[in-house]
Amino acid sequence: MAISRKNEDSWFSGIWDTAKTLIYAVLIAMIFRTVLVEPFNIPSGSMKPTLLVGDYLFVSKYAYGYSRWSFPWGIVPLQGRIFGQLPERGDVAVFKRPGENVDYIKRVIGLPGDRVQMRADKLFINGTEVPQVPAGT
Repeated sequence: MAISRKNEDSWFSGIWDTAKTLIYAVLIAMIFRTVLVEPFNIPSGSMKPTLLVGDYLFVSKYAYGYSRWSFPWGIVPLQGRIFGQLPERGDVAVFKRPGENVDYIKRVIGLPGDRVQMRADKLFINGTEVPQVPAGT
């Protein structure tokens, strides 16, 4: 059975339309993840009891501004940070250490210029003990 030229063109057109749709979807997802929010998985129990191993969270990408590493593979040649803001105590920050491909998710307890110490299992910031508050209160 022979396929007519009209059916062949229609088949190719359908494949091309599907490919274009997939390309657009991938581009939109990459832009969304680069500029607005990115999903992360909690890799360790260091944030218990508020965030558990395996939990997912969406991280605002614009909260602290953008740097070269805010973009996939660091392809945007930015120097420093644009639209940058400092974090506040209590914020949850996601970062990677230089040379590692591991996401760290930690709570901010110290700000630039603070002296953070642990003495006898107690937290001190700038020489003042930080009172421990039971979780869930």
